[in-house]
Amino acid sequence: MKPSIDLPKHPLAPLEVLRSYPPHEQTLHALFASRLARDPARPFILFGDTTLSWQDFDDAVVRLAHALRARGVKQGDRIAVISTNHPAHVLLLFALARIRAIMVPADPKFGVTEARYVFSHAGVSGVFCSADTHAVAAAACEGMAPAPWFCAVDGGVDGLPELDAEIAAAPLAPLADDASPDDTCLVVYSSGTTGFPKGVMHSQRTVVLCGERQIARVHLQPDDRCMCVLPMFHVNALLYSVAGAAAAGCCLVIMPRFSASQFWRSVVDTGTTQVNLLMAMTTILTRRPRSEFVPGHKLRCVSGSPFTRETMDAFLHEFGVARVIEGFGMTEIPGAFSNPYDGPHRLASMGVPGKHPDPDMPWTQARVLDDEGRPVPDGVTGELAVKIPTIMQGYLNDPAQTAAAFRDGWFLSGDLVYRDPDDFFFFVARKKDIIRRRGENIAGAELDRVIGEHPQVAEVAAIPVPSELGEEEIMAVVVRKPGADLPATAIRDWCAARLAAYKVPRFVVFVDELPHTPTHKVAKFALRSDASLRQRAVDVSAAG
Repeated sequence: MKPSIDLPKHPLAPLEVLRSYPPHEQTLHALFASRLARDPARPFILFGDTTLSWQDFDDAVVRLAHALRARGVKQGDRIAVISTNHPAHVLLLFALARIRAIMVPADPKFGVTEARYVFSHAGVSGVFCSADTHAVAAAACEGMAPAPWFCAVDGGVDGLPELDAEIAAAPLAPLADDASPDDTCLVVYSSGTTGFPKGVMHSQRTVVLCGERQIARVHLQPDDRCMCVLPMFHVNALLYSVAGAAAAGCCLVIMPRFSASQFWRSVVDTGTTQVNLLMAMTTILTRRPRSEFVPGHKLRCVSGSPFTRETMDAFLHEFGVARVIEGFGMTEIPGAFSNPYDGPHRLASMGVPGKHPDPDMPWTQARVLDDEGRPVPDGVTGELAVKIPTIMQGYLNDPAQTAAAFRDGWFLSGDLVYRDPDDFFFFVARKKDIIRRRGENIAGAELDRVIGEHPQVAEVAAIPVPSELGEEEIMAVVVRKPGADLPATAIRDWCAARLAAYKVPRFVVFVDELPHTPTHKVAKFALRSDASLRQRAVDVSAAG
């Protein structure tokens, strides 16, 4: 066993954290190996009653890599995991990367149609599922050729092999260390304006760099405990929480899902010091009964976006969290912006262009452009364009959309922003047809397509409306076919049978016709500016 690394007791600057470990090649295995030597017996993952030390995890990754190879998994193969947060996500990410294969995490709330699209589009050859998701996953894979194999991450599925048993039965034997930093290791599906999700490809280098960037963003320390409550089919959980813990050499606390009522008790019981949250979560926690708050916690930093004055004041002054850091990133450009850890802070700002702990490592370059691609002055709204080392490798099987996402080497975000004279960026609106609901990006075009397939719907436009929790709710503006007897609740039920619950519209309003542009597209901007629609809409979440 390698000797442990002695670390000073005082907080380390981000660059000191990186330099307290041996240098490494930018692969997941090399990153983990460089941190393993500090103290292999210290905990790396806490999940309920399960604790995996750094050595336990490393051994399990090696065994799982052998088990995957025994199933025929080879370089470039794509393996899906569809489950609430589980150590399986982290084990698979590292084990697949070790054999140069790719993890495809899927939303456990997916319906059959959504899961079938992702599994088929990615061409997955295997699926790791939970007892709760097996039925949907199995139905989604019907007709796929070749048929994917299945493995259960948590047991409880009759006839399926179990992850723990697969790991235990595999050998703890040496593996070739031939992975490249440029190997694709992750495909994350993100909503797109076409109505079909896009598979965003990221390399091992991106995962490593995002983890190192997270050290700078929230000043992760080797003795921190990072709680992950955000879903592990998103880049926030995987590239900030998981990769951040690995890069800092600290401990990852995995929660199956976010629970507002148990949040503070879990923070105290696990010794959590850092967590990433979304706006809806911070709003809910701020408005929950204070009897649920548990004093004496060690939580020193909450990272999320955006905060309001209400939520910022609650976390800083009522909950006693020393740092609240707002930031901004996208599935395609993770780790792009954040407010500086030591200030200054701008409330409701995306922050300033991000920096890596190593000042010699270039990071975010950002421009605000007009419709012709020309930079605009400070204070003027335009489209955000970004260059960053963690930029996606492209959209899986979609070279046309990949090419359309760039202009002269700059990624076009589709978001309208402005920059102030101090280099802080502020989000204004979405240029793309995307609705942001409870931390999820939902393509309006997907909802239009699904609702438009209803036999009594002539035309439909799904648009965002403000939510009392922050972010947005979904409103479906529907034109019935002549003579149709179609209540608002029928739209809700139609969507609920075909889409994940978070995509089901909360409001439905019927109109005689929709406005159109000169090119005959629905003028959603006109609908969004019509306040009377919301006043006339039926709240189908409250309807019987």
